[in-house]
Amino acid sequence: MYSIRLLPLIFQYLVLPALPIKLPVNTSDRNLVNTLELSDIGTFGLMRKERPGVPAHYHTGIDIKRPNANYVNEPIYPVAEGRVISIRRDGPYAQVIVEHELNVKFWTIYEHISEIKVSLNDHVDSDSPIARFMNRKELDRYGWQFDHFHLEILKEAPLRLERDPVHPDRHYASYTLICHTLEELNTYFYNPLEFLSGQGN
Repeated sequence: MYSIRLLPLIFQYLVLPALPIKLPVNTSDRNLVNTLELSDIGTFGLMRKERPGVPAHYHTGIDIKRPNANYVNEPIYPVAEGRVISIRRDGPYAQVIVEHELNVKFWTIYEHISEIKVSLNDHVDSDSPIARFMNRKELDRYGWQFDHFHLEILKEAPLRLERDPVHPDRHYASYTLICHTLEELNTYFYNPLEFLSGQGN
């Protein structure tokens, strides 16, 4: 028999179970957030300086470094089961957006990726790659600043886009460049490190 004092805690875990999520890369343990390595300017909430064509804004995700020296086919995985709702295929800005409905609804965005392996409306899970890191040839072409991939986790549904015949599978966009205040950042985005560790959901 459970003690009276333990019942509220047990009930909490029955009602809100931990999300079945994993890290999106092959670290030594895909269940441990501290096995991720981020780029030098890849932390969540860092203020990014203005540059030509891009206003100053808060960094809305994390930039995850390649977990090893595999420059051929290093995979990128969804963090959880979900459905692909948008695909962008334009070079270094290639992107996949996945909608997840677990005990909370959230959206994940994977950007600066290559060799996208999924199609629109595909069901995905955390054990099947959706893309890979760029290889050396691609990095030589686009720039070695892309030797990472950008992960965002949205609290709100991404922005719906008008149909574009040039990018027929790109149906949504993120709030990436419009987060000019911390309030906006925290309205639209989870801190991915907190979310993946179970602290932010």
